[in-house]
Amino acid sequence: MRWGEKPYHSLDYMLREKFHEKVYKVTLNGGMTCPNRDGTLDSRGCIFCSAGGSGDFAASADLSITEQIESQKAMLSQKRPIRKYIAYFQAYTNTYGELSYLRSIFQEALSHPDIVALSIGTRPDCLDTEILELLGHLNCQKPVWIELGLQTMHERTARYIRRGYPLSCFEDAVKDLRALDIDVIVHTILGLPGETSEDILQTIQYLNRQDIQGIKLQLLHVLKGTDLAKDYLQGAFSTYSMEEYLDILISCLEHLNPEIVVHRLTGDGPSELLLAPLWASRKREVLNRLHHEMKKKGTWQGRCAGTT
Repeated sequence: MRWGEKPYHSLDYMLREKFHEKVYKVTLNGGMTCPNRDGTLDSRGCIFCSAGGSGDFAASADLSITEQIESQKAMLSQKRPIRKYIAYFQAYTNTYGELSYLRSIFQEALSHPDIVALSIGTRPDCLDTEILELLGHLNCQKPVWIELGLQTMHERTARYIRRGYPLSCFEDAVKDLRALDIDVIVHTILGLPGETSEDILQTIQYLNRQDIQGIKLQLLHVLKGTDLAKDYLQGAFSTYSMEEYLDILISCLEHLNPEIVVHRLTGDGPSELLLAPLWASRKREVLNRLHHEMKKKGTWQGRCAGTT
């Protein structure tokens, strides 16, 4: 099979090809906020975002970056020997801060001898010229990846989820980052209220036309305390069953450019916050069933990419 034992271009496969061994992520917290939360754009955040700003599994921001790396290394290496890690700044918007502070925390992470790459989650409207210059400089030291939360190409859905920027802003950010030879990873959410399977595939086909290197296919999950949870509890929408999710996920993979690396295939959130769908917490089962279904169907990533 083209990507080892999996019918899609997995992150694990790419990392083994690039670094010649298994690489793990350490999830870091730079103590950021977000223009969608601090009043610049809004004070409520995106409709699906928890109080943790999508960084519910990150280390404590009370620790230094080096201390966060070491604490996560200690936890991860209990089960297996690990020598290489990716520093992942996940919570909130990680290019939204003073330039000197951003330079300090990113440089601290990159300077750690066990860190082989830096992955930064942010918004496309938080990449000004100075930030881009900093990212370009860092990318000359070790690989830098920027993760952009697009979620959908459809403006009507973007308004509903309070994304806060137009599609043109995303396209400009991708061009600016690629001009610096920085890899771009795009977050999408499958199952957003009001979106059909056709809408979701349009987002995949749109991303095939952008110069992106990775994608996260995220199951819509509803977390307690969010505005999305209010709509869910009022019956405004329903979430996927596992079978429904696997169907649309396989279709997305079939239509996805085979050169794009798949960084995520599901998602859940902390168990104490997860409201729906509860099966989302069974990640291993989801992945096992995905592999089984794709093998049974004899399909793979990109099988239909050239037909649209």
